[in-house]
Amino acid sequence: MQIAYVSAPGAGAVDRLVLGMARRLTAAGLRTCGIVQINTERSGGAVCDMDVHVLPDGPVLRISQRLGSGARGCRLEPAALEEAAGLVLAGLARGADVLIVNKFGKHEADGRGFRPVIAEALALDIPVLVGVSASNRDAFLAFAGDMAVALPPGDDALPGWLTGCRGGMGAPTA
Repeated sequence: MQIAYVSAPGAGAVDRLVLGMARRLTAAGLRTCGIVQINTERSGGAVCDMDVHVLPDGPVLRISQRLGSGARGCRLEPAALEEAAGLVLAGLARGADVLIVNKFGKHEADGRGFRPVIAEALALDIPVLVGVSASNRDAFLAFAGDMAVALPPGDDALPGWLTGCRGGMGAPTA
């Protein structure tokens, strides 16, 4: 059972990093399961829309709410996130080489969202790659314990880590 996490400074940086890693693994022929986040900028200085793409081939779900220009609360649409988690859990049952979760966020820190999906993948001995922001790192490490492996924010360490998880079956070549 192995779980790796990546972090990167800057708004949206972890999302872009995890998206790139998912594309690389898919191009290398691995069966990916999970979600990646794609943020879409909106006009007029409004905050972006947050969508997740369920791997490997859809659907795309909007996980953000449009709360209005003066709103300061959380924009996450919890029902959409839980729907995505259910779709990914069903995907795990069909088989996967790696689970990719774009973010261990507040929902996961509180025991919801993708936390049960991550636990199921680990129980199935499927390697897990998670994006983790600085604000949720402590909660993630409390959840993952000594299984957590920090990967640097780039693609170079990913093949070696995945090879170790797969028992020497080979690393992605892309």
